[in-house]
Amino acid sequence: MDPHTLLEHTDSGQLWDGAPSDEPGFGVKEAYQQALAVRALRIARGESPGGFKIGFTNRQIWARYNVFAPIWGTVWDTTLSFVDEHGIVSSAGTCQPRLEPEAVFGMKSTPVADASLDELFDALDWVAPGFEVVQSHRPDWKFKAADTVADGGLHARLTVGRKIPVAALASSASGLHHQLAAAQVSLLKDGQLVEQGAGANVLDSPLQALLHFLTELRQCPGAPDLTAGDVVTTGTWTDAWPVKAGDRWTARFSSPLPSLSLTIV
Repeated sequence: MDPHTLLEHTDSGQLWDGAPSDEPGFGVKEAYQQALAVRALRIARGESPGGFKIGFTNRQIWARYNVFAPIWGTVWDTTLSFVDEHGIVSSAGTCQPRLEPEAVFGMKSTPVADASLDELFDALDWVAPGFEVVQSHRPDWKFKAADTVADGGLHARLTVGRKIPVAALASSASGLHHQLAAAQVSLLKDGQLVEQGAGANVLDSPLQALLHFLTELRQCPGAPDLTAGDVVTTGTWTDAWPVKAGDRWTARFSSPLPSLSLTIV
């Protein structure tokens, strides 16, 4: 499936007729090159990258989706929004959308080469709660790992809540790691509890997920590096739940993250 076709389906919200992984020899490495080609097309038409999303960091859902390692994709100025406590997001043009509560980081600088966890911590600006709306152009969310990469990392929308300066939370990577790992979230739909999750579900903590992503990003030929101002959402603390217009979702995080709610229109 060529990059223009992938982008057409992203724009239209229509299911794929087949799958990129149907092509002989098409694996995850090839999928990242397809995704980077789509990224170039989106930049050429005027969209600006706003950062990245990391997917499948929650080991508890790997078997459910038959994907057993994290992936990443690009977040765009056209898919990214910032709010305080409540956001409104349109599901128009999405394909089988689902919702994920996550921790989101903002970068203040590019991490040094071969960054340790402490050096990555030094490059952070803020952390915030987030809701990512994810999507799949494969029927019934049945895919191979390579398909999820070619599908833009399954990214559709990202709403970022109130930003908390990292320096106000911890003086070291270890401190931030333990705070976020211990944090809990209750996910509610229209006031009713749907699922509970924890920061430790995400590769042991969102900070560890970010370090893993940085290594993978820098090993991908042609991929851009993290830069100041980039937003990175680090993966869902629960399963991904189907959404539709009219839903109101709330993620009640425990300390250190504030709560966030989202209305789907």
